[in-house]
Amino acid sequence: MIRVLLADDEAMIRAGVRAILASDPGIEVVAEAADGREAVALTRVHQPDVALLDIRMPELDGLGAAAELRETHPEVAVVIVTTFDEGDYVARALAAGVKGFLLKASDPRELLMGVHAAANGAAFLSPRIAHRVITELSGNTLERKNAARERVASLTQRERDVLTLLGQGLSNREIAKQLCIAEGTVKAHVSAILQRIGAGNRVQAAIFAHQAQLVGY
Repeated sequence: MIRVLLADDEAMIRAGVRAILASDPGIEVVAEAADGREAVALTRVHQPDVALLDIRMPELDGLGAAAELRETHPEVAVVIVTTFDEGDYVARALAAGVKGFLLKASDPRELLMGVHAAANGAAFLSPRIAHRVITELSGNTLERKNAARERVASLTQRERDVLTLLGQGLSNREIAKQLCIAEGTVKAHVSAILQRIGAGNRVQAAIFAHQAQLVGY
C-alpha cells in the first residue's frame, strides 16, 4: 500500500485528486494539508511514502515544503503538481529534490502512474509536460540537443538502454526486469550515468533523456 499525503490550498482540487487516488486499491491517502507548513507537520505524523504538493500555497509554498522534506524526511518522494505558470519553478523544484512533475489537468492515469513511479524510486515526467520542462530548464535549441547527444555518445550501449528506460519513468526494479539484469547492476549503471552526464538526480537524468531524444514527447 502506497501512503500518500496530499497538499493543496483548494479544497475542491484536493477532493478531485483524492477521488482519483481512491480508484487505485494500492494507494491510500493518509493526510491532507491546505498549505506547505501543514504538509511538513503532517508528514512527521503520518510518514507517507509520497507527498503530492501544489506549488502555490500559503504559509509555505510547495517548493519550500519540498526543500524542508528533503532535509527532514528524505525517504518521502515528493511530486510537484503544477500549472506551469511561472518559468523558474522547474529548476527550483529540481534543486529541492522532487521526484516528478504532474499537471493538474493531466489524465487521471498519469497521476496514478506518477505516484507509483515515485513510490518505487523512479522519476516521473508527465509526457504532456516533458517538452515544457526541457524548455524551461535550458531552452530547446539545436545546440543544446547536440550537446546532449554528444554526452549520450560517451555512454556504453547498456548505459544508454538504462537511461532510456529511466527517462520513461521506470524504477530500478522495472529496468532490471526489462533488461534481464540484476537490480544492483541497474543501480550501479544509474550512478555511473548521473556522474557522466552531470545530472544531480534521477529527475534531471530523465529530463536529459528527453533532451537527447532517447525518449519521445
